[in-house]
Amino acid sequence: MSPIIWYIIAYLAGGIPFGYLIAKYFAGINIKEHGSGNIGATNVLRVLKETDPKKAKKLAAITLFLDAFKGAFVLIIAKIAGVCDATLWAIAVMAVIGHCFSPYLKLEGGKGVATTAGVLLVLVPKAVLFALVVWFIMAKTVRISSLSSLSAIIFGILSTYFLYPDLSIHSHAPLWLIAFIVIYKHKENIYRLVTGQEKRVI
Repeated sequence: MSPIIWYIIAYLAGGIPFGYLIAKYFAGINIKEHGSGNIGATNVLRVLKETDPKKAKKLAAITLFLDAFKGAFVLIIAKIAGVCDATLWAIAVMAVIGHCFSPYLKLEGGKGVATTAGVLLVLVPKAVLFALVVWFIMAKTVRISSLSSLSAIIFGILSTYFLYPDLSIHSHAPLWLIAFIVIYKHKENIYRLVTGQEKRVI
């Protein structure tokens, strides 16, 4: 199958707005009109816990899993089909782009953290485990969701230079492209961090 077809599949799969769909059909809430307006698991949890904390945790967990799984699933199928490594990395990038700029939400979307974790778990699993450790430490100490996620992304990618010094494509460029997309989607959070307005997780 042509690489372009794989890219389209990855983009369309990555663009499935699970957080939006789950909040709408299981809680009757348009997640885009509440909280931060983001369709990711954090906003699902933040918004839904105001009315049903127990359900909020379950639906947020499901959102997190599905957002990570959708990109990973396409990659796994592509690997089974014998797709070359360069195309696999492009698929990973397209899945993240799909989530962040969903074709189903007029090119709006989430911030890409869970989908990034999913695709990189397939391609560089040890780096993802390292990133999770960074995220956990940051989440428990500074208690700021956006800063924890950004720190995990950056340090996770930096870790690939010693965990995977010789990637099969001989370049870490796809990783930094994904990082750029995720950081861009966090631009409002970064502004609030710089100005001291970003809220802590209670």
